[in-house]
Amino acid sequence: MTDPIRLTSLAHGGGCGCKLAPGVLKDILSGMPATAIFPQLMVGTETSDDAAVWRLNDSQALVATTDFFMPVVDDPFEFGRIAATNALSDVYAMGATPIFALAIVGMPVDKLAPATIRAILEGGASVCAAAGVPVAGGHSIDSVEPIYGLVALGLVHPDKLLKNAAARAGDVLILTKGLGVGILSAAFKQEKLDAEGYAALIASTTQLNVVGAELAGMAGVSALTDVTGFGLLGHALEMCRGAGLAAELDAHAPVLLPGVEALAREGVRTGASGRNWVSYGDDVRLPGDLPDWRRDILCDPQTSGGLLIAVAPEVAEAVLDLVRARGFDRAVVVGRLKAGSPQVTVVG
Repeated sequence: MTDPIRLTSLAHGGGCGCKLAPGVLKDILSGMPATAIFPQLMVGTETSDDAAVWRLNDSQALVATTDFFMPVVDDPFEFGRIAATNALSDVYAMGATPIFALAIVGMPVDKLAPATIRAILEGGASVCAAAGVPVAGGHSIDSVEPIYGLVALGLVHPDKLLKNAAARAGDVLILTKGLGVGILSAAFKQEKLDAEGYAALIASTTQLNVVGAELAGMAGVSALTDVTGFGLLGHALEMCRGAGLAAELDAHAPVLLPGVEALAREGVRTGASGRNWVSYGDDVRLPGDLPDWRRDILCDPQTSGGLLIAVAPEVAEAVLDLVRARGFDRAVVVGRLKAGSPQVTVVG
């Protein structure tokens, strides 16, 4: 096997853009058995939270999640880093600290050299090492498309757990990372992405959301989620549905990653952004003059995206100071929560 194969050419999608559309997922899960009969299950599927949570005792709850997808870049080591960072994010998004991970590996072994597959696993293991957790095992299969991710387990104090349903009317919403990962990844596949855009893509998707564990128990922080495959609008709407609230988002408030606006104006987008809009657009109110490219950014799937934090207004600056001190220099207030039926109104 002497000719290098672009990893992205082996996959029909990439990153969190591979996720099932929110409407499709809702239909699939609608017939699942109720979980209320398990009193120790603190979080299941009911509120679209980022992970399941099981109370172990009065001071510990186990957070469990799994996340995997197809390549968003061609470099195998970077693909592994991105996938692992994304998987661990769901633990941090519950306010928890990861304790160990298991690898999920599906590879077309007739197309990829063992060294390439090894590099993917090494990339994931390097991120887990940076997070202070081992990859303690896993499972591998021969598959048509390359797939990699993690089962991630973590611990949190039951009283410090951050979940969607705990958001409060009056909270402001802080987003910790810039938007546009899906657009940058689409441009990469179309060979339209310059060096600055590629560097921004890698830097954003491999930045661990470790600050989520610090937010647990912090006065005034009520809810937390990470913005991934459903885009900012979709994950804000999940928070609204979990808490029974409405949200108002400023279309121009989120910081955009370098090059994203220009690419969006050119019509570069992922198929997932359109599927996202079809799935939840009925519960979103847009200004009449909002251009389609701006809507695409708000629906853009964010592989290993930022945290969306619901926080009391009086401590918003303190939370921003903490988040920025941890390296999230694009963190900004993007909206607020209010009483009302679960929907998102976009202003600006």
